[in-house]
Amino acid sequence: MARSVVDVLRERIVSNEIRGGEPLRQDALASSLNVSRIPIREALLQLEAEGLVEFVPHKGAIATRISLDEVHELFSLRALIECETMGIAIRKATSADFEVSENILSEFDRMLVPGADMLEWGPLNWKFHESLYTPSRHKRSLAIISGLHTHCERYLRLQIQLTSDYERAENEHHELLNLYKRRESAKAQKLLRSHIKTTASELIRAVRNL
Repeated sequence: MARSVVDVLRERIVSNEIRGGEPLRQDALASSLNVSRIPIREALLQLEAEGLVEFVPHKGAIATRISLDEVHELFSLRALIECETMGIAIRKATSADFEVSENILSEFDRMLVPGADMLEWGPLNWKFHESLYTPSRHKRSLAIISGLHTHCERYLRLQIQLTSDYERAENEHHELLNLYKRRESAKAQKLLRSHIKTTASELIRAVRNL
């Protein structure tokens, strides 16, 4: 039950249906979702760990606001650890690993159009990136990267919504996979670093123009 509540509330916050700074009243949420306060409380604690909710003294739980400082931090961390992990993965990847990434990217291509279901976009984006790092078999690094993507999903969705930057994302994903398959590690890492930092820059620019 708590997991289901987490999914519902996460989607409402990530999609901006619940805006940053908006209070999350446990009684009201329990009533609207037809559950007791216990799964609501558990869900809010989980979302706090994901950076989407914060507990403020005398106010209770509120949805966190969009933070440009957090964008800088999250995407800088991604650039550092993902490039390193992908470099290791490229040396170990097999043809079967390539096929996994190709299949995900084919599915992703169908999503990168205006009007696409953004509920599916975020998980699929992570699935593609994850496929590039999994062959490294560095479990701790993969867990850290997964956490960073969870924190970034809100911003990634916002970036696509504000900039409609579908073509760049599609082209860079394809070029990244081509370099990956050719085991051109230095070029692949350079492109991935640029891909991550450009996404952050475009998001920051779009948010400042709101």
